[in-house]
Amino acid sequence: MTPQLSGRSETWQQALAQAITRPRELLQALDLDESLLAGAHAGAELFPLRVPRGFVSRMRKGDPHDPLLRQVLPLTAEARPQPGFSDDPVGDLASMTVPGLLHKYHGRALLITTGACAVHCRYCFRRHFPYGEAHTGGHHLASALDCIRADPGLHEIILSGGDPLSLSDERLSRITDELAGIGHVTRLRLHTRTAIVLPERITGAMVDWVSAWPGQVVIVVHANHANEINAPVIAALRQLREAGALLLNQAVILRGVNDSATALCDLSERLFAAGVLPYYLHLLDRVAGAAHFEVDRQEAAQLLAEAARRLPGYLLPRLACEEAGAASKTLIAPTDASDHRPVVENQRQIG
Repeated sequence: MTPQLSGRSETWQQALAQAITRPRELLQALDLDESLLAGAHAGAELFPLRVPRGFVSRMRKGDPHDPLLRQVLPLTAEARPQPGFSDDPVGDLASMTVPGLLHKYHGRALLITTGACAVHCRYCFRRHFPYGEAHTGGHHLASALDCIRADPGLHEIILSGGDPLSLSDERLSRITDELAGIGHVTRLRLHTRTAIVLPERITGAMVDWVSAWPGQVVIVVHANHANEINAPVIAALRQLREAGALLLNQAVILRGVNDSATALCDLSERLFAAGVLPYYLHLLDRVAGAAHFEVDRQEAAQLLAEAARRLPGYLLPRLACEEAGAASKTLIAPTDASDHRPVVENQRQIG
């Protein structure tokens, strides 16, 4: 059994509760023209605004094109239907075995632990996901755990959402204690944006929990731009790394955010300095409402090729996309099978 998390991290809970949810307040905080307000209201009607104040503090005031702002500011463009964009672009619902348990790939399954997230990214591929009936809250958790116990071929369980770090300490601990008791589950993977946008969430109790979980722990964070990684984020990531977690990053290539070789290189360098290995760079999942972020496959591959000329191989993320029904992610670049990241036995070796 892992130690029970304290549940008394009032600082992160208060910061989460105080997140900006009104477009006018966001514009005022950044000294932006109110001409943006109508579009922000229109977009927020489709998918609510939510962004922690600490993340807003990393944005440039007076700049409507700030790459961090662009990821969270609702726009009228979100209401324009686009061919090829859908509510379930990666086939989540078709891969759901019981509510909240997705089984797409061999050897691993994903738990939708919650619909809550510390930030509402406008390109989120689950912005239309039916969380109300399809997450592991309440009695659904028992059914999902029964399915995992019944499949000895499952060795890795991925906690996702929403964001699992939006859960209370008690709820998160309950889920992972149950998983620790399943003999064939040897690896726990946690996907989180909260560690980046709300680093207060990485408390001492959470670090102890990571350290004590009996199997391997992999934490995949989500940063898209170097400016997201400030001193508090670096300190939080260092704690997780020192607790024994392997830290990886998944980014999405986004128009107006990181669609340049310089931005991609800066992100990889900043991640590595914080002890995080670049892992995947995803093409945009074609979710309805996010077409204005799309960078096409050819352009993305060209940008990664340029980044490859500037970066050592271990700092180059794999450009990939997820296709509904596929047996694995589709790798776009690099495609040379000899190009592998070094195996990190102990993440204390890096960063």
